[in-house]
This record gives sequence, C-alpha cells and structure tokens, in this order.
Amino acid sequence: MQSPSSSCRPVPLIIFYLLVLMSNFAEARRSLTGRIIPGPVTHNVSDVPALFVFGDSTVDAGNNNFIKTITKSNFPPYGRDFPNHIPTGRFTNGRLVTDFLAAYVGIKEYVPAYLDPTFGLDHQLKTGVCFASAGTGFDPLTAQLSGVIPIERQLGYFKEYKAKMEGKIGKERTTDMINKGLFVISAGTNDFILNYFGPPIRSQTYSISTYQDFLLQIAQRLLQGLLEMGARRIGFVGLPPVGCLPAVITANSLDAFTKRGCIERLSSVARDYNRLLQSKLKKSTQSHGAKIVYIDIYNPIEDMVKNPQQFGLEKVNKGCCGSGIIETAILCNPYSVICSDESKYVFWDAVHPTEAAYFHIFQSVRPAIDQIFI
Repeated sequence: MQSPSSSCRPVPLIIFYLLVLMSNFAEARRSLTGRIIPGPVTHNVSDVPALFVFGDSTVDAGNNNFIKTITKSNFPPYGRDFPNHIPTGRFTNGRLVTDFLAAYVGIKEYVPAYLDPTFGLDHQLKTGVCFASAGTGFDPLTAQLSGVIPIERQLGYFKEYKAKMEGKIGKERTTDMINKGLFVISAGTNDFILNYFGPPIRSQTYSISTYQDFLLQIAQRLLQGLLEMGARRIGFVGLPPVGCLPAVITANSLDAFTKRGCIERLSSVARDYNRLLQSKLKKSTQSHGAKIVYIDIYNPIEDMVKNPQQFGLEKVNKGCCGSGIIETAILCNPYSVICSDESKYVFWDAVHPTEAAYFHIFQSVRPAIDQIFI
C-alpha cells in the first residue's frame, strides 16, 4: 500500500494537538449507577492474580497526572460517572474496558495507575497496575511529540515493578504472579492520527505500509520484553476505525458541521494494520508457547457507529463534551457544555468513547479474553 497523495493527506487532528505538537517539536520532539451501566459478570478465574496494562489513553488510568504534559484529563467533566465522581485521569466519563476486565476476572473494581503515589505495593498495585500513558504510541516520536511516556519506558516501569515485588513477596511468588497474570496492550492509534498524519516527519521517510511495519517491529519488541520477564497470558488490542473518531472526521471533512461520515481511507489503514498485527501475534504464540490473543475493537466500535439503535445509542459522530467535534483533554474542561445523557453517545469527547461504549466493547471482547484461560 502506498502513501496517500498530498491531496488526500489529513490536516493536523485538532487545534489542541497541533499546539502540543508545535510546542514540543523544537525539542525533537465519572459512582457508576445501574441505570447507566450494569456491572460486568465476574468470570471467577481464580488463578488470575494480577492485571498489567500498557498503552495509550484507551487504557491510561491516570499516569499522565504525574508527568509534565498537557495531555491530561484529571479534571471535570472527565470522571463524572466514575465512583465518587473522581476525574482520575481516564479519558472518559467513567470506567475503561480494562476496569471492567479487572472486575470480570475477579481482581478488583478498577486498575490503578503505576505512578500514583497513593497506591502502595501492599494495596492495589499488588494485584496489577496500569503503566499506560495517554498520547503515546509504539513510535517513540509519538510520545515525544506529546511529552508523554514512551512504550519502552512503560516496559522499564514494569521491570522496576517486578524488582519491587520480588523484594516484597519474594522472587518465586512474583514469578508465579507474572506467569499467571493477564497482560493487556493497547496502542497505535496516536501513531497515525497524531504522528504520521500530523506533522510531516515520518511521512517524509515512510510509506503507510513501511510505517505499519515499523510500528509492528516496536510492538514485537515490547511483546518480546514482556515474554522475557515472564508474561504468558497476553491480550493485544488492535486499532479502532480511526476514520470514525469525531475529531478525525472534523479534520478531514470539507463540511465538518453537516457531513460527518467516517473517513474510509483512514479506517482502511487501521484494517490493514490489524491484519498484519494478527499475523505477527500468531507467529509469536507459536514460537514462545505463550497464550497471546488478538483483541478486536475495530468491529465493536464500527457496529456501534453503524447500528447505534441496537446498543441503545443515538449519537455516533460527535462527543458528549462541548461541540463534540474537536474537544479532548484541556479543551473538554469544567467550562464545557455537556450533553444531557452521555449513555446515548458513542464518544465522550471528540476522540474517546463513553463508559457506555467501553462497556459494549468489553462485552464484545470477552470471548477473546476467555480464550486466554482455556
């Protein structure tokens, strides 16, 4: 697949991210209620001692709160439907898929952020933790552009965590916890919407196909690093239909106020990447004997966008926060007007799904998660 022509190249995603990218370029750089979301059925997998999460804003539990970046969401209206209405740093109104997953396998109600100093090894971190960072990607440049935590450093944090646990509960128990633990990796979207289709850096030296290969090589290194440290149960998340993200529609539509259909040429890039990723994962499973499964979020999200009524949804191309067409992070803030019923929206802000959508995604990916424990 060749690189899109200049006439097809999307403009930078939204004003906010353009400012982020430009400011860093010089350096080379919501209690849940049953009314809205029912609690997930507990799977009772008694031998899953911990959940470890790596990736971007789709799974970041708040690590960006503790680093110097403006890619944050630790303020209202984010978190308005989270227990005690706390804006934890999750880029949504409530819980993420990984929080539902933690409850499903019987570990805990939500996954803590590794960098949060209020959690200690004797408490939440002992049953797993999130190392993810909103704005990051597999490409190191993606993290650099937003001033967030690169994937390689997330792996380093896990190595640090492992050493701390060995000192706390012993090497044998730590090894057993990691061997039996569930690992989830979710990244790659930012590499395209903020990086490749953003400032003309990677697109100058990579075609779409070679850039996809480049990202998958880095993803493979992360996978290899986790395997070497004892990970044996891994769920690897693919890309969503990126052309259906409200902010992407806005940036690539000739009339973003009236013509808000998904941008097919961008979603097709995600489909191609997902096919390549699945092929890579099959080879890794065969060569390491680990249980590695592909987690499809493309089809669940596309289904909600195309058939919203089936899921009790109504709004599919705008977020609940503000105008819904550009706001995310600091542009979705305490002064923003919020929709009257976020449970009817696929997206919370112009990039990230609502808790309702995340719950539907969780329900869809449960069979894949179950495969890990067969």
